[in-house]
Amino acid sequence: MKKVEPQNEHEWLKKLVGNWTSEMTAAMGPDQPPETIRGTEAGRAIGDIWVVAEGRSEMPGGGVGTTLFQFGYDVAKQRFVGTFIGSMMTWMWTYDGRLDESGKKLILDTEGPDFAVEGKTSKYQDVIEFVDDDYRTLTSQMPGPDGQWAEFMKIHYRRVK
Repeated sequence: MKKVEPQNEHEWLKKLVGNWTSEMTAAMGPDQPPETIRGTEAGRAIGDIWVVAEGRSEMPGGGVGTTLFQFGYDVAKQRFVGTFIGSMMTWMWTYDGRLDESGKKLILDTEGPDFAVEGKTSKYQDVIEFVDDDYRTLTSQMPGPDGQWAEFMKIHYRRVK
């Protein structure tokens, strides 16, 4: 197998490497007020073409949750690829993504369990935006009743220096 030479997209992913604090705001149900959850994330490179980010955060109701993101860029598909798993769920989220025109946002399309209908899946998007090198956000959204993307969760990450 021919060695893959890192592309600009692989370099973009390396911005996720490092130690981060996180603060997530999310509604845990349709009739519940938003909650704030704090945590940490450690991102590391696997060679020159993959990045893994492991997060730990407090869980509503107590305990600690662990999450794992894996990101890469598939040169043949010319698309970002990745997965997400969490200790609080059994679903493995699979990503297919692209950078927006500004180069600051990684838009990751995925499909997962529908929050409203048991046994059904729905489309979702996670959008990673770098505000600057030490501050980024992850916004999770799903189609609303009007078909437009509606935000239901946002995480603010700040690099630990």
